[in-house]
Amino acid sequence: MDDMKKALFKAGKKIFDKSPEPVKEKIEEKVKEKAKEKFVEATEEKLQGKMNEASEKLGRAKDENAEKVHGKAEEAKEKVQDVLLSVRDKLGNVKEAGDEFQKKMSSSSSSDKKKVKGYNDIKSARKIKSSTDIKSSVKIKSSNDIKSSSSVRTMGSGPKGE
Repeated sequence: MDDMKKALFKAGKKIFDKSPEPVKEKIEEKVKEKAKEKFVEATEEKLQGKMNEASEKLGRAKDENAEKVHGKAEEAKEKVQDVLLSVRDKLGNVKEAGDEFQKKMSSSSSSDKKKVKGYNDIKSARKIKSSTDIKSSVKIKSSNDIKSSSSVRTMGSGPKGE
């Protein structure tokens, strides 16, 4: 096939060389048009091929990224779910501890020294003695107020030895 093309090319060149000038110009124009068309077609085919190849690569990359994103989203969902479960457990423990503390606070009494005292056990302002409730020095008993053995009544005796 190559030998045939070479032979045709040589024959065409000889014909071109022996042709008159106006025919040569027309042939040159036709050859230029055909070369231009062939060049445009070849360039379009190359560009189209490269575009198709790039499109395929982009499609594959898109699919791979979609799979990665989906996988990462699943991992993130599981992690968030684990964190929420642990938070729920911790809040449950806190609630139980609060309930126990509340029970201790509400059921505490003054006789039970082991438990935490509640607000009921705090003295109010009315229960605190004021300065008028304190005994004066006149009301305090002295040694003169101590009874002697003769002034003490016996059980069987009434007033004044009756």
